[in-house]
Amino acid sequence: MVKAAVVQLCSGPEVDVNLAMAQKLLGEAAERGAQLALLPENFAFMGRHESDKLAIAEEAGSGPIQEWLATQARQHGLWLFGGSIPLRSPDGRVFASLLVMDPHGHCRARYDKMHLFDVDLPGGEQYRESRTIAPGGQVVAVPTPWGVVGLSICYDLRFPELFRAYAGAEFLVVPSAFTAQTGAAHWYALLRARAIENQAFVLAADQGGRHANGRETFGGSTIVDSWGQVLVHLDQHPGVAVAECDLDGQQAQRRSLPVWQHRRL
Repeated sequence: MVKAAVVQLCSGPEVDVNLAMAQKLLGEAAERGAQLALLPENFAFMGRHESDKLAIAEEAGSGPIQEWLATQARQHGLWLFGGSIPLRSPDGRVFASLLVMDPHGHCRARYDKMHLFDVDLPGGEQYRESRTIAPGGQVVAVPTPWGVVGLSICYDLRFPELFRAYAGAEFLVVPSAFTAQTGAAHWYALLRARAIENQAFVLAADQGGRHANGRETFGGSTIVDSWGQVLVHLDQHPGVAVAECDLDGQQAQRRSLPVWQHRRL
């Protein structure tokens, strides 16, 4: 059994304000017994313009946001999954990078968002992440004391082949900034599908609310168990949700319904 937490924010263009709120909620998660915690995509910064992130981008391995993540992991004794932060790319863009910190503040893994949100939604809502974000090219799984965690970010959720690459992982994490429109239509369905088809716990921390740039994100941060049941979820406001993940129960489910053994493709 392990206690996991998902942190929901409504981040804006002031890094210090965002980090102060995240720190408060991580403290609450730790007080409630969480041993690992997930922050949402863009937890430290959501600017008024997509290009604003270039100004706060850090070099990999050094920078105030990375130092903050390490400090929070140490202070709260958490395995901390740092949503996404902008790390400089050689082509002048940034990578949207999820960093994993252990309770000693050591960075154990980095995943760069692979699938970029270049879409035209009904109602004229338009996004072009590839203008400022360079795509990652590697799947990344990290071992923890409670099992393997497969890493993804937001739009990755729509690509089940990525999650199949994490076959056997006990956990999948999905830090996100899902739009209100797509979240209302697909968020819970996609999360439950990834949990069911991979028999994995899914931890999903979303942005939720109206941001300074006018964008509205869905919220609904949740933890889904390996049977596809929603253990806990939030509405659209900042907060933290904590749930116990029954690893023995997960292994029993995998033995009774051995889908991995039955795959033909």
